[in-house]
Amino acid sequence: MATSYDYAPLFRSSVGFDRVFSLLENAQRARSVSDWPPYDIAKTSDDSYRISIAVAGFEQADLDVTFQSNLVTVTGKKQETDNDGYLHRGIAGRPFEHRFELADHVRVTGAGLKNGLLSIDLVREIPEALKPRKIEIQTNPARAQPCAPVQIEGQKNVA
Repeated sequence: MATSYDYAPLFRSSVGFDRVFSLLENAQRARSVSDWPPYDIAKTSDDSYRISIAVAGFEQADLDVTFQSNLVTVTGKKQETDNDGYLHRGIAGRPFEHRFELADHVRVTGAGLKNGLLSIDLVREIPEALKPRKIEIQTNPARAQPCAPVQIEGQKNVA
C-alpha cells in the first residue's frame, strides 16, 4: 500500500522550501524503484561522505558517474556476453541507474572502482560568506554623531 502526502498546505505557510518539498516528493516516488545494486552511504568526516555501490561483475567501462546541479547519477550497463556454459547465473549483470540528491555546496571529489565496489567521494564546501563568523561585542560602542542636514539648494537672498 503506497501512501501519498499532499504538501500543498505547507506551501501556503512557507517561503523558500520548494526544493525540500520536491526532494520529499521524489523520494516518495523513488521507493518503487529497485534498490539493486545495493549501496552504502557513509559519513567519513565532518564535511565528507562516501557512496559505495556493489557492482560485482561490472568493469570500469560499464559504469558511468555524472554530477550535475546537486544530482549524482550512477548508471551501469554491462556488455553483452554469451550465456553458453553457465549452469546457474547468480551474479546479476542487468542495467541499473541510481540517483542521489545532494545538499547545497556538496560536490563530487572523485570515484574509484576496487574489489567490486564503486566508491564516490563527496565533500561539503561551505563558502566563506555563509560560514558563521564571530561578532565582537564592544563595551563602549561609538555613538553615531548626528549629521548636518545636506544642503541641496543655495542660500536664499534676503533683500
